[in-house]
Amino acid sequence: MKVNQFPDRIIEVENEEYLYFGGTAYLGLPTHSEFQNLIIKNILQWGTAYGSSRSANIQLTAYENGERFIAHFIKADAALTLSSGMLAGKIVVEILESQTDCFFHFPGTHSAIKAPNSLPVFIENELNPRLLDTATEKITILTDSVPSFQIRPIDLSILNSIPSNKEITLVIDESHSLGILGTNGCGIYSTINLPNIKRKIMVASLGKAFGLTGGVIASDSEFINQIKTYDTYISSAGMNAAFVQTMADAAAIYLQQHQKLKENIQYIDAHLIKNKTIHFDPKYPLIYPKIIGLTEILTANKIIVTNFKYSTDTQNLNRIVITANHRKEDLDTLIQILNCNQF
Repeated sequence: MKVNQFPDRIIEVENEEYLYFGGTAYLGLPTHSEFQNLIIKNILQWGTAYGSSRSANIQLTAYENGERFIAHFIKADAALTLSSGMLAGKIVVEILESQTDCFFHFPGTHSAIKAPNSLPVFIENELNPRLLDTATEKITILTDSVPSFQIRPIDLSILNSIPSNKEITLVIDESHSLGILGTNGCGIYSTINLPNIKRKIMVASLGKAFGLTGGVIASDSEFINQIKTYDTYISSAGMNAAFVQTMADAAAIYLQQHQKLKENIQYIDAHLIKNKTIHFDPKYPLIYPKIIGLTEILTANKIIVTNFKYSTDTQNLNRIVITANHRKEDLDTLIQILNCNQF
């Protein structure tokens, strides 16, 4: 279906209004008037685009301001912004290819951080024997913070079973946890403190909860400095400078919207009947229903949710998304339909 406006809590389709529980604007920022005004102000100062290399002789302080903010927010030593989350992931994997003897990936890892010839972490629900052998080598583990069709952060404790002859670098895609999970929405990067991980690297799209087209890489200062001298980074234009500055300027808005999102999720948790047909966690804004014909039932009740084929080798993605902008009456309408159709 095609629409002529941004789909916020209300979406208009063929001149009819529907409640919208889809998308990825978890903090409701694309239509937030104060947030929009910050972007407009920064566009007037920094222009609509800056196509030069980040390594050029002219350096815009907007990048320094925004990257200092996001590194502090994530609780990382340093961070870099890029034009997209996909580019952030691809650059990280490219750099690690020359530093890694073998890549391994968790199930459902996003294509942004897939590596050629990567091996699965699990084989038939058991840790890959290749991770347990006696070879001394450098390995990189690739994972999403919250894999598709899941509602809880990835459990990384299994990595403690990998012997010390494996030097582990962890790459985690936080596109669907940054701005949502952790203290004030800082994500889960700062909580990963497994003793056998030598280096951890976080990548994320900023076009989800943070409401800005761009991506981010966060890690220790040494690795971030490696990226700054990497050809792909040097030869690509940066994230829109006005957007990067807006991150720093919008710190208070992020906190306010995160609190609203938490309250909406808590409201759902308090009123939704829990059943095996409803895949929901009280700390996460997604609901994966397993109710036959639910999409049609919701549409008949003027509600539209996310429904599409996410990748060629998976089932249809049928997902209900709660955002900071949903009102209590919106949630009541959704809850009533879910509660009446679970059995």
